[in-house]
Amino acid sequence: MFYVNARAFIEREGKQGTELVIQTRNKPGEEALELPGGRIELYESVHKALIREVQEETGLTVTRIEGASKRIDTVGINPDFEVECIEPFCVYQTLKGPIDSIGMYFICKAEGKLFEQGDETKGATWKTLQSLRTMIDQNPLQFSNVDRAGLKYYLKHRVVRD
Repeated sequence: MFYVNARAFIEREGKQGTELVIQTRNKPGEEALELPGGRIELYESVHKALIREVQEETGLTVTRIEGASKRIDTVGINPDFEVECIEPFCVYQTLKGPIDSIGMYFICKAEGKLFEQGDETKGATWKTLQSLRTMIDQNPLQFSNVDRAGLKYYLKHRVVRD
């Protein structure tokens, strides 16, 4: 099987700087810290998938996706074939492992109250970038295989206040 995913870096400004939503994956044999996101359904828009996954897993409503204003589509040109082009923050691809997947990470803003338990997730919470740096440095294996690389990329390349 090959999967395509949309994943979210949901940011907010807290008292100690930028914070991200982190949750625990709650599937049998797959408990790990992760970012919100998941599989894109057949012919589902990437942004719609991202919004849906964030809501299902965290209870939050996405209010802004960085780069969304650059989106271009071919709707109305050929009724039998439509395409959209978008700009994610970064993209991942699995190079080895039991699941072959590719996914796009987006930087988002969201509103609402975090679920205690979401769709195959639990314990969604806001974490400071400093605490995430410490957590990934001390025990990278506590994060999901995919999001370990995504978080390292974000922490290295995102310019934010912390």
